[in-house]
Amino acid sequence: MNLHHEDLSIHVHIHGGMSVFELTGSLDIATSPTVRASLIEASERGDHKLIVDLTKVDFLDSTGLGALIGAQRRAKEFGGDVRLVVKEGQILRLLRITGLLKVLAVYPTLDDAVRDGARVGDL
Repeated sequence: MNLHHEDLSIHVHIHGGMSVFELTGSLDIATSPTVRASLIEASERGDHKLIVDLTKVDFLDSTGLGALIGAQRRAKEFGGDVRLVVKEGQILRLLRITGLLKVLAVYPTLDDAVRDGARVGDL
């Protein structure tokens, strides 16, 4: 499944038995409703173990963080989780500064996220 917004594209695929939401572009006030809706839709289908790949996201603001935290909260209610894939750089610094690295499961690679390997905070 592919969704496109002017500033963001979402490519959803299965990797290692988990739904992966690969985001490209900006996750901000204009695009976070689209991301939130697609994550809610997955939850409504009974998919509560999700990976959000942020390695191609070049900007993330507080509304984008809110969409990710909301998805994590929903997943936890159903015994699932939301795992983030984040590379070194601005997004990872933002997660560190806000303390969300301790709240969200953040991994350096997609394979680490699938197999619940070493988290970024563990490194």
